[in-house]
Amino acid sequence: MKMSKGQMGRRLLGVMVAGVALVTGGVASAELGQPAPWEYKLQGAGSPVMEDITAFHDGLLIVITLITLFVLGLLITVMVKFNARSNPVPSRTTHNTLVEVAWTLLPVLILVGISIKSFKLLFEELDIPKADLTIKATGKQWYWSYAYPDNGKFEFDSLLAQDKQPRLLGVDNEVVVPVDKVIRVQVTGADVIHSFAVPAFGIKIDAIPGRLNETWFKATKVGMYYGQCSELCGKNHAFMPIAVRVVSDQDFAAWVETAKKKFASNPASSFASVGAAAQ
Repeated sequence: MKMSKGQMGRRLLGVMVAGVALVTGGVASAELGQPAPWEYKLQGAGSPVMEDITAFHDGLLIVITLITLFVLGLLITVMVKFNARSNPVPSRTTHNTLVEVAWTLLPVLILVGISIKSFKLLFEELDIPKADLTIKATGKQWYWSYAYPDNGKFEFDSLLAQDKQPRLLGVDNEVVVPVDKVIRVQVTGADVIHSFAVPAFGIKIDAIPGRLNETWFKATKVGMYYGQCSELCGKNHAFMPIAVRVVSDQDFAAWVETAKKKFASNPASSFASVGAAAQ
C-alpha cells in the first residue's frame, strides 16, 4: 500500500509533534538536583561551577554541530559535483596551498579557543576558595560517612532508604549545608575506591583509601540535590546515593544543634555496620 505525499507529510508531522511533547513533558517534570524522565541535557545548575560547565558544554555542542554540517556539506558537494557522470574528465590537481593552510590552521585555532575555556574551567574547579564550612565524606562499602569538623566534630552514616523518593536516591541521614556558602568537601575511602559525585553542583572526585582529596561547591538555591557513587566499588555500588539538603543559615544553625545531640549522644547507633549497609 503506497502513501501519498500528503499522508507521508502528515505522519512525519505527527511523529515530530509526539517527540516534542515527550521532550517538553520530561523537561516540565524535571526538578532541580535530580534526574528527570526523558532528560536530554545536563541537570540544572545548582552552583556557579555547574553553570560554567553547562555553558562550556552548550558552546562545544554548537561548535561540533557547525563542524559536522560543514563536513556534510563538503561530502554532498563532492558526491554531486565530482561524480563520474557530472565530471567525466577528472582534474589532475594535486596541491592547493590555500586549502592546505586553511585545513591545518583553522582546526588549530578552534582547538586553542576550546583549550582556553577548558583551562579556565579546570582552574575554577580545582582552585578552592576560602571555605565557610568543611565536610569530610568517607566512602565505605556501601554507604557514606560524613563529619563536620567545624561544627562540633560529630559524624554520621548515610545509607540508602528504601521507603524514600526519589527511588535509589533517598537516604536516612542527609548532608545539610547552608545556601550561598563555600563548602569544602574532603573525600577519602575506607576500603576500596569510591567516587563522590553530585551532578547539579558540578563535582566528582575519587575517594581513595589512604589519600585525602578535596573539592568544593557553593549552592545557590535552597532544595534537595542528589548524587551517587560513580566508581565501581562492589556488588552494591548502585545503592550508594548521596543526598544534600541546602537550607538557610538559620535552619542550618538549628540543624547543627540537633545533629550534635542526635549523633554525639549515642555514637554506636549513628554508625552503620558493614553488614547492615550490605542488606
